Amino acid sequence: MKTFRTRLTLILMSLVGVSMLAAGLTMAQVFKDSHIRALEENMAREINLLESTFAFIPPDRPDAVDYYTDRARELDRLTDSRVTFVTLDGKVIGDSEMLPGEMDNHAERQEIRSAAGEAVGSAIRYSETIGQDMLYVAHRVKSDRGFEGYIRLSMSLEAVGKEMTKGWYLMAGGLLLLFIAAALVSYRVASGLTKPLEHITRVANRISRLDYDARVNLDRKDEIGQLGHAINGMADSLQQQLKVIHDNEDLMQSVLANMTGGILMVDTSGNIALINREAERILHLRSDQVLGKSYQELKRNYEFMKFVEEGITRKEFLREERNLYSPEERIVQFDGVPMFEDDGSYRGMLFLLQDVTDIRRLEVMRSEFVANVSHELKTPIAAVKGFAETLLAGGVKDEDTKRSFLQIILDEGERLNRLIGDILELSKIESKRVPLEYAPVHLKELFDSIFEMLDPAARKKSIVLLQGVPEHLFIEGDEDRLRQIFMNLLSNAISYTLEGGRVKVEAEVLGDGDEAEKVRITVTDTGIGIPKKDLPRIFERFYRVDKARSRSSGGTGLGLSIVKHLTELHRGTIRVESKVGEGSSFIVELPFMQYHDAES
Repeated sequence: MKTFRTRLTLILMSLVGVSMLAAGLTMAQVFKDSHIRALEENMAREINLLESTFAFIPPDRPDAVDYYTDRARELDRLTDSRVTFVTLDGKVIGDSEMLPGEMDNHAERQEIRSAAGEAVGSAIRYSETIGQDMLYVAHRVKSDRGFEGYIRLSMSLEAVGKEMTKGWYLMAGGLLLLFIAAALVSYRVASGLTKPLEHITRVANRISRLDYDARVNLDRKDEIGQLGHAINGMADSLQQQLKVIHDNEDLMQSVLANMTGGILMVDTSGNIALINREAERILHLRSDQVLGKSYQELKRNYEFMKFVEEGITRKEFLREERNLYSPEERIVQFDGVPMFEDDGSYRGMLFLLQDVTDIRRLEVMRSEFVANVSHELKTPIAAVKGFAETLLAGGVKDEDTKRSFLQIILDEGERLNRLIGDILELSKIESKRVPLEYAPVHLKELFDSIFEMLDPAARKKSIVLLQGVPEHLFIEGDEDRLRQIFMNLLSNAISYTLEGGRVKVEAEVLGDGDEAEKVRITVTDTGIGIPKKDLPRIFERFYRVDKARSRSSGGTGLGLSIVKHLTELHRGTIRVESKVGEGSSFIVELPFMQYHDAES
């Protein structure tokens, strides 16, 4: 822009210089012409004066040449001009500087020919005699004393040249001063034009570098000011559009990142153009490893790569479920959707990945649950039906046998009632339709009441019930549900502990006094223990380690599942540690305080 300013200044100065030079030359020529014209007019007046005052004599007198020569020299001294007397035929009869006899005939001289009429003739030419440019002015005169011819005055133009040189110096000085002033004005004008343009250019460059906060600060109403306002308007529009684009991009990225399903897009070249966080997790890869690369980079996930290849080849909607092993087995549903524009042009394939492992596992669990419920219901119903049919047929006459059959029918009916009750209870708990009423619970009193209820069953098997619960330990919870949790755990411990065994409850505080404090309650028995292979499934519905013993004890197989769900409703955890033949420990950890705004 500085180069442009310099060039503009030079152009303006050149224009001013050329204009001033042309004006100077014109003025000089006009000055010269006007000066020469003034000399001509002055010399013409002098000739007219001579015509009226000069004492002419006839040119044919013998002394005429000497007379006119002497008079010419006298007039030369008076007028400071060369004086020449010429007859009508062009013969010189008197001259102030040369002898007439040595001079040529002047009839063809320009000034003589021009003065042949009544006008004043003039000419400028170089004089060989004097060696200078001369101005010649001639006029035809006629005297009543017998002279008829021309009086010619001539003057050297050297004086005019000196005046012209002086004028040139004065004019050159004036022009130089004027040129300097014009140069300063040109620089100011160029700066006034280029500085705003420099500012606009800097702002435009900042905008091109994505600095959309840049603005043109010009308080002008001319075209440059309008240009600045237009650039500011463009920057405002770009900034607004960019904000919308960024907001939409952030929204899209947020949606993609938080989708529960994976998304992967392959463009028309077979390169991966888009992949979200869930797809990275499912496929065990990072976006920077595959973005912009061929879909064949998915070869670690061979099943998915083959699905992608099929979708790209067929360009139609596809859906499949396949097993992935990376490293654990997972069931993933693949959807391939072709992307077409409104004009029918193909843009690529969009692949959706949905991990349906948990859904399929729940479906299997639901099927197993239905099968288990059917099996569990079938046994007591079959017993009730069989014994009732026997009694109705009248095949039993003995009263003791009848009473025994009726007792079995009653026991199986109660078992069936407990089973249905537990199923309904578990259903309500799993659907979170069990409202918990939180209140401070004194653990020592809670376990005292549970031990009192279970003491008859423990005495029947000579099992010792021990308690290690601090006296002043309180937690916040639903007392009825806590009672249900520990009643189940202690009942199981008594049921699976052999005669003469021991069941113990201990409670200890975890944490350092902050809000994250918990209490750990451990129910330990010296029973038969749980095999290691059964530990992961111990809290599943209807899962029994010793199925024959469980049914004989009247258990429904839902107790531990209910315990687990109730513990989780209290935001607690439960786990089990066990060795076969040595006993088991069920460890429950519960927070001291509950969040009352949570779902019950």
